[in-house]
Amino acid sequence: MTGSGLVFGLFVAFIVITLGITVWARANTRGADDFYAGGRTFSGPQNGIALAGDYMSAASFLGIAGIIALSGYDGFLYSIGFLVAWLLALLLAELMRNAGRFTMGDVLSRRVERQAPVRRAAAVSTVTVSVFYLLAQMVGAGALVSLLLGIHRGERFLGMSADAAETVTIVVVGALMIFYVAYGGMKGTTWVQIIKSALLTAGAAVLTVLVLGRFGFDVSAVLGSAADASGKDEAFLRPGLRYGQDVPGDAYQTIVNKLDFISLALALVFGAAGLPHIVNRFFTVPDGRAARRSVSWSIGLVGVFYLMTPLLGFGAAALVGRDEIVAQDPSGNTAVPQLAHAAGEQLGGHIAGDVLLAFVGAVAFATILAVVSGLVLASSTSLAHDYFGQVLMLGRPRESQEVAVARFAAFLVGALAIVLAVVARNLNVAFLVALAFSMAAAANLPAIVLSLFWRRFNSAGVVAGIYGGLVSSLMLVIFSPVVSGKTDPVTGESLSLLPASVDFHLFPLENPGIVAIPIGFACAVAGTFFGREKADRERYDDLSVRALTGAGAP
Repeated sequence: MTGSGLVFGLFVAFIVITLGITVWARANTRGADDFYAGGRTFSGPQNGIALAGDYMSAASFLGIAGIIALSGYDGFLYSIGFLVAWLLALLLAELMRNAGRFTMGDVLSRRVERQAPVRRAAAVSTVTVSVFYLLAQMVGAGALVSLLLGIHRGERFLGMSADAAETVTIVVVGALMIFYVAYGGMKGTTWVQIIKSALLTAGAAVLTVLVLGRFGFDVSAVLGSAADASGKDEAFLRPGLRYGQDVPGDAYQTIVNKLDFISLALALVFGAAGLPHIVNRFFTVPDGRAARRSVSWSIGLVGVFYLMTPLLGFGAAALVGRDEIVAQDPSGNTAVPQLAHAAGEQLGGHIAGDVLLAFVGAVAFATILAVVSGLVLASSTSLAHDYFGQVLMLGRPRESQEVAVARFAAFLVGALAIVLAVVARNLNVAFLVALAFSMAAAANLPAIVLSLFWRRFNSAGVVAGIYGGLVSSLMLVIFSPVVSGKTDPVTGESLSLLPASVDFHLFPLENPGIVAIPIGFACAVAGTFFGREKADRERYDDLSVRALTGAGAP
């Protein structure tokens, strides 16, 4: 069996196993608590493993290692940012679990009188952030699976052209995520994420051991060999090769580069605690203590994983080489699969290389499926519970109605993601991940923090903060070099989404976080003071007691 045949076989095996889990979960899903929160039956360790699985996307496994393989030290900064973000999540997890029921909207609306606009804003933010993040994962799925299966332009796979195979991959991933969510709910999705997390950690650990073994378990030897193979020598092991670059003779561009890096770091660090699919996981455990414990488990798993990504990236640079990585994928996303094949070949010949490549490919596919399922579940939960149940039905829906709407919403969100991903499959949408983190940090985080800790905060502040953060993030990106105005100084080719002839960028930074996050907080504060509604001090005191003690929490 060829390498691509092994990959395809493991894809099918994983799908069959997860479909079986989903069918089992459906038989044990009987109401809103089960569908939205898995019946709150998951222990801290179980939810922690699922949280790690929800958080460690394909961008973590393949993207970060690829950036490290091509840019050295600067790629490791992604690992640091993603890991540090969990410290904030640790501070908020127990409070949010106690304060809410199923969604972020529950937390934000508990202390205000005018709940409808707050619920609407929470639903809009949840769906917007999730769809942007979801679109990036779906487009990446099509490109990544095509590469792993060895489908190249001009070739055919199972009778399909490369473009057709990529489209079919997107549709299959979308159909599976709709089925996982609509049929299995939170229980099915959680077990898929637990399995994926175990596979991902095991795959990274095997590759790390193989890389270290190749160099006599000497980390310095790995770094030295990577630096030599990179063509950058010692600069490969120092900051400034990709981010925050100094531009000789251009002080303005130097400052812009450094601010852009800071902006990216802020979005990564502050965005995780506001990501809807992460927030919803806090409600799947029995109590606040279990929520805090689950985040502690996640920090441990995520920390171990991100400590392995530098060795994977530097190992790929050393054993595969920059030229081969770029030839396969200029962005470096296939560095880890190429490393798996090279390490396997050195260990046991061509067959071992194919087997290890197939395993890594299946892990990447599992990673994509688990993350997109979590995102669709977060969106459908918010639409059904926050908007349908609390706004349209005035807080008096039947559970069966709400769950039925959630399943239908999962189909709508999934179908929208499939259509958008098929249309955008040839675009470079890597910026969408950073945009999703920036939106979560600018819109959701201010509303969450101020709801929990500011007595004066009111519904006008929540609504202004959410919409201010969302709109500012989106507008800053639209008028940034990401969309227009960035060209290659040597070839003159466009490095933006639009052609080189189109240039309407006004904002110099590619990452909006450094501006959008303060705008989100400022809008929340301004809305609070200019809003007509007075804060209900008694409601705030009740919320504080519940958040801190868990008294009255479901």
